[in-house]
Amino acid sequence: MAISSAIGGPASAQTSDTLVIALSARGLRTIDSAKSIQGADEWAIIHIFETLVMGPEGRFPTTVDEVQPALATSWSMSDDATEWTFEIREGVQFHKDYGELTAEDVAFSLGRLIDPDILGVRAALFQNASSVTVEGPMTVKITLSQPDPLFIIGPMLHHSASVISKAAYEEKGPEAFETDPIGTGPYQLEEVAQDPSMGVLLTAFEGYWGDQPATPNLRVRYISDTTARTLALLSGDVHMIEGVRAPGWVPSIQQRAGDLHFDTASPGSFFTVSMNMTVPPFDDQRVRQAVAYLIDRDTIAEAMAPISQRTWGLNPPSFPGGFNGETIPEEVRYDYNVERAKELLTEAGYPDGLSFDAYTSQREDYSSISLMIQEMLRAGGIDMNLELKDHTAFHADQGTGTNTLFQRSSAYPPVPTLAITDQLSVENEVQSDGSGGPNFSHYGADGNGIDDLLAEAMAEPNLERRIEKVQEIEVKFLTDMPMLPVSTNAYLIVRAANVDLGYEQESGFAHWRLDKATIN
Repeated sequence: MAISSAIGGPASAQTSDTLVIALSARGLRTIDSAKSIQGADEWAIIHIFETLVMGPEGRFPTTVDEVQPALATSWSMSDDATEWTFEIREGVQFHKDYGELTAEDVAFSLGRLIDPDILGVRAALFQNASSVTVEGPMTVKITLSQPDPLFIIGPMLHHSASVISKAAYEEKGPEAFETDPIGTGPYQLEEVAQDPSMGVLLTAFEGYWGDQPATPNLRVRYISDTTARTLALLSGDVHMIEGVRAPGWVPSIQQRAGDLHFDTASPGSFFTVSMNMTVPPFDDQRVRQAVAYLIDRDTIAEAMAPISQRTWGLNPPSFPGGFNGETIPEEVRYDYNVERAKELLTEAGYPDGLSFDAYTSQREDYSSISLMIQEMLRAGGIDMNLELKDHTAFHADQGTGTNTLFQRSSAYPPVPTLAITDQLSVENEVQSDGSGGPNFSHYGADGNGIDDLLAEAMAEPNLERRIEKVQEIEVKFLTDMPMLPVSTNAYLIVRAANVDLGYEQESGFAHWRLDKATIN
């Protein structure tokens, strides 16, 4: 979705043969598609590498029928939805003379994702894949442990499922490959700048099997400071920047530069708050429900406009089976209700209220929402003593389970079981040594979570019945209230007036292809 304003007069980025985008990060971490956990790096990754399939231009597919060919020209699913077979495109060349793409490269690339000795950061996405086998020179089969009729629009659309050159990886080694990668994409890596803020330079790959990039060069820069990043755009040093998901930021920039474009990928990141069920007062379901009644999600979404939308369940309304304001069962709506919250706190033994310590990230979307929640809880007699931490430290500490009211902002493809598995299953329970996942509440550790229902859903090959089971899961966890889904916050890129993407961005991950973008 693009938001534009007709007010005149800002500076525009200078016309050139190099499109420059600046993202909120301190510097490059890795360009290995299977190892990336920093969203800023993924802007380079998706241009260097490609996946077997892709979605419609500028959005997630709404059905499997909308999935389009990329490095695979065709595919088929077995009747029981446990086997997916892909026919690989012939004549595709790897960058820098590393030869022609084969089924061996595909099997090697995807095989890394299911190898427990290699895979760490994408376990929830690929844990259902049991094997990847070469069935012919240009044919690959992926076998699943459980049926998944949406496998092709979930894991297979994710950037970590990108295909790499087996020969290059084995020649360079895992560590060197992270900064010297070889893929098949429209751009190839030209340099990693010594100055971290200058990021990486990509150049058009002359041997690309598809259309040549509209702009010959693409530079991905890293500018973590919001003010510096904004000034770089307004001065013309860069053409595009990562926007700030904070109240009032978009209107303030529109006032300074009225002809900028604001591109968003919606629903974007799911913002959730999880309560540590292993410690008082959140070991009491009534306290957790009271918190849910005190968090006014409509007000939060309005404050974060135009990028935010209120959610009712973990899956947003646009996802298969996602609840909306009309379909959510009344008993788990949790509309803002201070009096009901106070009743529940009194029943739980806290008639005079309570207090607890928590921390959040200094990043604008986390801090803004957390500070709003702090004020909302105070109205019900709950004092949250909130500490602000550097974003990197925040994630590191939360990853060891030390918070009390956890917050998470993470994007998912339109596969309703993925977010549930990631944030609510026992296998993803947070661990003190940092080895666990984002089930920060420890939900289900006592055997009373959603894992049995999730297993039933994952074993169901029929999509309609699977969605019914997903909705049953949503109602159960919303009743138990280990975690409250707050909103979805669209990912935001601000684009100079003279830059044309070549299409309209509507939905998808927190990155999108720029090979059709032109500088006018």
